[in-house]
Amino acid sequence: MSKSKRGAKKERGEPAEKNAPEPAGKEAGDEVPQAPPVAMSRAVTAIVLAWLVPGGGHLLLGRLPRAVFYFVWVLLTLAIGCYLHGLLPWMLHGSPLQVLKTLGAMGSGIPFFALKLVAGYHGDLSSPGFEYGGAFIVSAGLMNMLLVLDTWDIAVGRKT
Repeated sequence: MSKSKRGAKKERGEPAEKNAPEPAGKEAGDEVPQAPPVAMSRAVTAIVLAWLVPGGGHLLLGRLPRAVFYFVWVLLTLAIGCYLHGLLPWMLHGSPLQVLKTLGAMGSGIPFFALKLVAGYHGDLSSPGFEYGGAFIVSAGLMNMLLVLDTWDIAVGRKT
């Protein structure tokens, strides 16, 4: 095609060249910029670090402000749960819901194991904030699990 014909098609709003049709719901120009993916070994290292230390994966990927914010957010949530003397769950044989609750709390990584194994923290059943504190502790672990997924998305280039 000559240059003048191409220009005329663009003025009328038609594509200059025949391309595959856009997927349903997508229009031209709706492209979301994506970060370049990192090596797979670095991505796996980032998600393991993100689980062990809240915000650690983001730090490894060079997202310092996010890493600091997430670190403070997850640890603050965990600290509020401990301040309220909430239950730090542990697996009980024959109790599948308790196992799920424990896995959720373990999502906070090293802070969970530091509280359980090093500090010997259990919670105080007689405390008025016992149930709320337990909810904060489990929420901290679940939030960190979501941050692990966020780290993965950034590492493979799905998210900037």
